[in-house]
Amino acid sequence: MLNVGIIGCGSIARQRHAAEYRHNERTNIAAVFDLSRPRAEAMAKDFGGKVYDTAEELIADPSIDAVSVCVANAFHAPITIDALNHGKHVLCEKPMAITLKDCEDMLAAAKKSGKRLLIDHNQRLTPAHRKAKELLASGELGRVISFAATFGHKGPEMWSVDKSSNTWFFKKNAAAFGSMADLGIHKIDLMRYLIGDDVKSVFSRLATLDKKFPDGTPIEVDDNSVEILSFKNGALGTVTTSWTHYGEECNTSSLYCEKGILKLYHDPRYALQVVYADGTKAHYELDRMQTNDDAQQTSSGVIDQFVEAVLDGKKTVLDAEDIVNSMRVVFACLESAESNRIVEL
Repeated sequence: MLNVGIIGCGSIARQRHAAEYRHNERTNIAAVFDLSRPRAEAMAKDFGGKVYDTAEELIADPSIDAVSVCVANAFHAPITIDALNHGKHVLCEKPMAITLKDCEDMLAAAKKSGKRLLIDHNQRLTPAHRKAKELLASGELGRVISFAATFGHKGPEMWSVDKSSNTWFFKKNAAAFGSMADLGIHKIDLMRYLIGDDVKSVFSRLATLDKKFPDGTPIEVDDNSVEILSFKNGALGTVTTSWTHYGEECNTSSLYCEKGILKLYHDPRYALQVVYADGTKAHYELDRMQTNDDAQQTSSGVIDQFVEAVLDGKKTVLDAEDIVNSMRVVFACLESAESNRIVEL
């Protein structure tokens, strides 16, 4: 049995981490902490666990085996490193950290401690994305020539725990990034995962087009972005992100290959569609992309992977050693946007 602690009790902790730990028979939610004591107490009431006064106190408790880090981006690295140094396994929310050095320090702490460090890149685990990976790896569609991936919704303030435009997501000192790293990290990482190669260069545009704080001033980070990614194997494509898709969420990808097209989550019934070069089509009724508006969300599989990694020693697609390479792309995109030039990795 794995005794876990949850640090940060906002929406992602409640809807994903706590809910999925509760349904995993090999885990016990033993501890919770949040800067808001009432929020932590509400989490403990609903899911169990002792409420701690500080994150440091929770981490120092020798009875806790592993922690989920679900706090604001700026605090991912220090809390994760502290937990690893105290002999805890860590599942950290994305984006991994706010600087490349922080990411590398997290990896170093995991290596030194001998504990597992996983990053919550749940899109690698969806049935449609796994099937797409299988098809691409088989060579059935040939190499990926180009791609287009979009992730947009109506903004984190619409589903965050306090439903306020004063959310930490909009503040530079807490979030560090805007929509590009919040949403784009998913699609950047997914393209790396599906194509099976690393990014060679990037060109990025970030913009704050609409989001405002309660006083009417623009938020401090981007609410829209467009990235052009060039892969080492020649694949070229775009990643588009937005916090201003007010009608409905869009979380789709298309990969244009030598022998056909892979379409992911374009159709509400068929999560994966293949259009072959000869015009024939294959439809896969696998799952439905979960959105932040879903009242009933199915398991992402992330907690199960974390538990298997810790208790069974299994290697997973969520191991930080690979995902740090997706973060390298994020930091290159930030550099590109700031310098208005192509950045080589």
